[in-house]
Amino acid sequence: MASNYDVVIVGGGIAGLSLASALAGKCSVALVEAEQTLAYHTSSRSARQLIPSYGPAVVQELTVRTLELIAERDAGLDIPVLAPRPFMMVGDEADLSAEASGHMHRISHDEALALCPVLRPESFTHAGLDTGSFACNAPVLLEDHRRRAEAAGADIITGARVHSAQRIGSAWQLGAGTEGLGAAVVVNAAGAWADELAVLSGVEKLGLQPYRRTAAVVDVDRPLTPGTPMVAEAAHRWYFRAEGGQVLISPAETVPSGPEDAKPRPGDVEALVERLNSLTTLGIRSVDRAWTGLRTEAADGVPVVGFDAEAPGFFWLAGQGGYGFQTSSAIAELAAAAILDASGSSPVSRTPAELAATRWSVRR
Repeated sequence: MASNYDVVIVGGGIAGLSLASALAGKCSVALVEAEQTLAYHTSSRSARQLIPSYGPAVVQELTVRTLELIAERDAGLDIPVLAPRPFMMVGDEADLSAEASGHMHRISHDEALALCPVLRPESFTHAGLDTGSFACNAPVLLEDHRRRAEAAGADIITGARVHSAQRIGSAWQLGAGTEGLGAAVVVNAAGAWADELAVLSGVEKLGLQPYRRTAAVVDVDRPLTPGTPMVAEAAHRWYFRAEGGQVLISPAETVPSGPEDAKPRPGDVEALVERLNSLTTLGIRSVDRAWTGLRTEAADGVPVVGFDAEAPGFFWLAGQGGYGFQTSSAIAELAAAAILDASGSSPVSRTPAELAATRWSVRR
């Protein structure tokens, strides 16, 4: 016999968990995750940096609100989620102008070298600095969402891949692992598998595309000093930041992929090490560990948040791209308002039209 809920969330990454903690206590909620571990895929492979100057305008607005909401939570946590860490972008004038926003101010070449002395002076000509950027303790944030959700009555079920989903009458019926679940609303927070879940549910997919993003933690001859910003090339070919006494590096690649448990490809990390050793004096000498995650994007690069145009009770919470953590709390706030509003339990949703799942007149 199926267990019935007001809302079933499919996907246990940062998107699904943050929504579960926002909804729990206001309606009955279950979250189902295919893997045995929550946040196994993209959310456990984040760069762990919240950057107000990163992304389209609506994403930047969501980032600012997320920082406000997480800062409020930090007051009650033993270990805070946020720690100040500036974000610096370097490159030539054209690339930097294309990436700069109101949250980033220009700094001189000498100021950039003073902030990050390991950069070789000839490796860039222009720089910008976002001083409102923060390091994010992702495990603490994920655990806080899980704890709050369960404390408020949400059921979290792992090892339960959705294998069937159909709308029967006014409710959805799902099979997930050995579980049967019924709900008025199904939330598609399945990350790289979001379009696959839609097809399984008889809902037309939106053309969401997963992209690879590799990172590695390396040992260096010259560790970054405390307070060094996270540094990224404006042309999006690399970034690095401190990781304790080591350094996290990434080629910042955007390579299309299918939904999978992604792994680094041979040669990718080695090529990045060679490049960074030519652009910096870090002196990367060995790779401690490396991984690849998937960032799933809509065609316009903006997250998708809202009810499907044609499938009643099917709610999209997908396409966060590289903005998952930095928009998570604000998006959960908007999504919870929209879902509760649909049942008459909330004021009218304030979800921006730019995020709506109905923003395409023709489905992909």
